[in-house]
Amino acid sequence: MFLEPTYTINQLIDRCKAGERKAQELLYKQFAAKMLAVCMRYATDRMEAEDMLQNGFIRVFQKAGDYRGEGSFEGWVRRIMVHSAIEYYRKHHKMLQVIDIDEAGQEPSVNPVAASNLDAQVLMTLIQQLAPGYRMVFNLYALEGYSHKEIAEMIGISEGASKSQLSRARNILKEQIAKMEGKSYGYAG
Repeated sequence: MFLEPTYTINQLIDRCKAGERKAQELLYKQFAAKMLAVCMRYATDRMEAEDMLQNGFIRVFQKAGDYRGEGSFEGWVRRIMVHSAIEYYRKHHKMLQVIDIDEAGQEPSVNPVAASNLDAQVLMTLIQQLAPGYRMVFNLYALEGYSHKEIAEMIGISEGASKSQLSRARNILKEQIAKMEGKSYGYAG
């Protein structure tokens, strides 16, 4: 039985920069599960997320030489995965019709106790059920921390459209949570 040598992350990065396939495989194994979770937030199903993941890792290995060691490598890989998801979205999904944020209306309130009791997997499922445009903007804004201006530039929409899609995504999620809350507590309506 042969044991694989262990490398530090910096050694793996250096070996990937040199194009070593074994180092790429080890790096992939190191980050694939975490990055698949990132891709799952943007995808409608696991197959789509795996496509995003594969495209993202191809880009990671192509751009390994661009990583300068500033900030965490995992954060750098994560940004590539997000951009991979955006590219996939642009290629495979049509943009939704959007309205200006002023026309979006008021957001209904949700019982904070019910919202705090949501299982992370349930919330992930609700997010995945959003229409692609809403899901993309929601993830970029709420989970990745991008501004509406950055989102607009990344996916080719206006800032107002980004705000509108976020508002609609939140409303849909709140409605779904409210429905779940009613089922959980036996409320009618």
